[in-house]
Order: sequence, then structure tokens, then C-alpha cells
Amino acid sequence: MLTGKEKDKMETAYRKVCETIVAAGGTPFPVTNTLVEIVKRIVSENEIEVILGFTEKKSQTLEQLLETTHLSEDEILKKIDNLAGKGVIFNQPNRSGVMVYRLLPFVNVGIFEYTFMQKLTPSRENRELADLFQQLFSEVRGVVQKSYDQIVGFMEHMPPVDRTVPMRLNMFSGNPTIIEIDEHLEATVDRVLQTTHVAGLIEKFDEIAVGHCFCRQHKDIIEQPCRQTEIRESCFTFGKSARFTTEQGFMRMIDKKEALEILLQAEKDGLVHKAYHPNFDVNKDETSVCNCCKCCCGNSIENQIGPIVNATNFLAVVSPQTCVGCGDCRDRCHVDAIALNEMGVSEVDPGRCIGCGVCACFCPEDAIRLHESNRIVRIAPARE
Repeated sequence: MLTGKEKDKMETAYRKVCETIVAAGGTPFPVTNTLVEIVKRIVSENEIEVILGFTEKKSQTLEQLLETTHLSEDEILKKIDNLAGKGVIFNQPNRSGVMVYRLLPFVNVGIFEYTFMQKLTPSRENRELADLFQQLFSEVRGVVQKSYDQIVGFMEHMPPVDRTVPMRLNMFSGNPTIIEIDEHLEATVDRVLQTTHVAGLIEKFDEIAVGHCFCRQHKDIIEQPCRQTEIRESCFTFGKSARFTTEQGFMRMIDKKEALEILLQAEKDGLVHKAYHPNFDVNKDETSVCNCCKCCCGNSIENQIGPIVNATNFLAVVSPQTCVGCGDCRDRCHVDAIALNEMGVSEVDPGRCIGCGVCACFCPEDAIRLHESNRIVRIAPARE
């Protein structure tokens, strides 16, 4: 039984753990009582020392951890293994074969994603944890609204969290949705490194893992199931990330054939392909791909908390001569970038369009094409 002073000391230690995790990168979160409660349920008291060892440096070798934690090698390795299995520590060797331990952030990509990426069974504990995350997101929304002008003003300096990889065929005609890029244009670094065909991403990597969509599974647990798709295993990781997620039981390794089958079904359900890059740097190789719905995704309009910042290579353009004003593209658009004008013809807001191709893919008149437009789309949250 802890004394009052011991409880206060433990509470202070957990707050420092939260501050250390939030500082690890990803999307910044305020250290609220709710966040502390979440971390208490994931990080045990005897693992606090290891987390605090990452306060100054978020990636360390075993030799460095021996100095920063003052624990024995056996203690460090045992606790690191436990934390890796909970999505708190990333443990994979670097290119030189040296094992590096990296503290993961709270979200994008970290504790939230790994918690709900693995298949979870219905239980009181899982529901309580999911409810805490939902409460935390509500608290963060309140913080954003309170500092709205400051956050929106900073939006112009935010790096893109993800990059849209478009759909490429119209479901009705089978015609390409994309106006082909002139292959004779001088190649740039961005063009060389950015794969703009989701099937090309699958071909690019030999190690592919699939896991549950963390956004949809979180919504399932709080009894707000997805309205757009029945697919749950739809998040992919590649290479080193695939090795980590499968070793820790968050995902399972699959072959290219199964990956392409999942992607095809995702497109039939109108899900948006989103690629993620290390440290939000789209010039680096992709580490993962999500297939996002409009009603569950944390980066969707319906769940938007802060600014949406997305890199894209394309812009949807409507042919006014062909469009019949059915409104299907407007209803399917993930970012509310399409509206019918006074003539009853669809118009695209280039400031909101993320070039996903859902509108072009499902247009029954085949009236929409994707034109090359390399840019970053920044969408402010609605002011409440």
C-alpha cells in the first residue's frame, strides 16, 4: 500500500513518462489526466525507468541505454521486449546491423495505432481503454478550438502527415482516371521516389504485413462501426516496419497476391490509399499504407480534430460537358471538396482536393480525370 507521498511521486513519474512519449515525435498531445490514465494502463511501474531513459535521445543503442537508465543489460532487454510488444518501443537493427531502440510517439505512428492494430477481443478492459482514447480526442479537440487562430496560423508550416496514392480506373468504363504524365519531363527527386500507383508500392517491397485498421477497430469497440466497409485488415507495413509488426504480433506477413486482393476490395468500397513516410518526409521510402474511410479515419473530415495536411500528386478535374450533376462524387468525397454549382455541375475546390481519385473512380458518366498537381493540401478544422 503506497503512502500519500509515494502516490504523488508515482504520479509525477507517470507525467514525465507521458511528456517523454509525446516529445518522441508524431502529433503533439497535451498531457492531460486522461492521457496519463491511458499510459498507466500500458506502461507498468517497473518500466518507467526505461522510458525516462529516452528523455534526451529518442533512439539509442543498448550501450547508450546502459548509461541513460542505469539498469543492467538483462533488465533493459527484458523491459524493452515487453514495451515493444505494447507498441511503445521500436526495436530493429539499423543498416549496419546494430540494434537500435526507438521510443514511439503517442500517435502518428505509435501507441494508439499499435494498440488497435492487433486483433482485439471484446472485453471490459479494451472498452475502457477505447473510451479513454475517445475522451482524450475530445479533450484535444477542445484545446484546438481554444487556440484555433494560433493552430490554423501554424498550419502553413506543418509537414504532410500522409500522402495520397490515387485510384487509377473508373469502375464503370474501365478507363484510366489519370491524365498520363509526360514521361519525357525531366525527373525530379520527388518524382523518382514517390510511387503514385498503389500496386507499384506492393511490387516495390518484398516484406509486406497487414493488420487491422486501428481507426475502424477503435470505432468498433466504442460501438460506432464503419458505415463504408466491412474490411478490417487493411493497413499495410513494409520492410523493417513489417518485420517489427509481425514479430510483435500486431500484423501478419502476406504475399503480394493477397495484398493486391485486399487493395482491390478497398477500392471497390471507395477507401482512400494513404502512404506514410518516415518523419513525415515524403522524399523517403514509404513505411506503410492505410486504406481510409470517411467515417472512421482520424485524418478524415468527419473525425477531424486539428488541421489535415496531406501531400498529393494529383487534382480532380470535372468535364462540365459530360457531368450530369448526379452528386455521387460530392457524396463520396472524403474531404468535402466537391459541390454542385448553380448549373447543377460538379465543381472541385483545388484547395481541398487530395487527388485520391474516388470521385473519378465512381463517376457513372466517367466525367472526372486526375491531372498532375504536386502540392500539399492543408484543411483547417471547422470552427465550433
